[in-house]
Amino acid sequence: MVNTFGSIVSEARRAAGLSQKELAAKVKKEDGQPISAQYLNDIEHDRRNPPSEYLIGQMAAALSLSADMLCLAAGTIPADLKKLATAQPEKMEEAFKAFRRAVKKP
Repeated sequence: MVNTFGSIVSEARRAAGLSQKELAAKVKKEDGQPISAQYLNDIEHDRRNPPSEYLIGQMAAALSLSADMLCLAAGTIPADLKKLATAQPEKMEEAFKAFRRAVKKP
């Protein structure tokens, strides 16, 4: 079974012993205001699309998760990798090939 972004966040939050209200208070929007517990609840139940990379990074930090892995679960590519892919597409192609070789089943 593949975990969704919301289920990953929910499981990690519970493992960290945080309520939705506590985690929501730690995740701040660009204007400095915390996200609402209801918004977090909607994310955890996959009723909303995953948030921006800005919020994903804060969730990852608060939950001791990898921001890159949360971005992957959200279906996005981290901004730094997008920049590299644009500047050096041949390097990104090599990286994808190396990744596929590394995870290929024997």
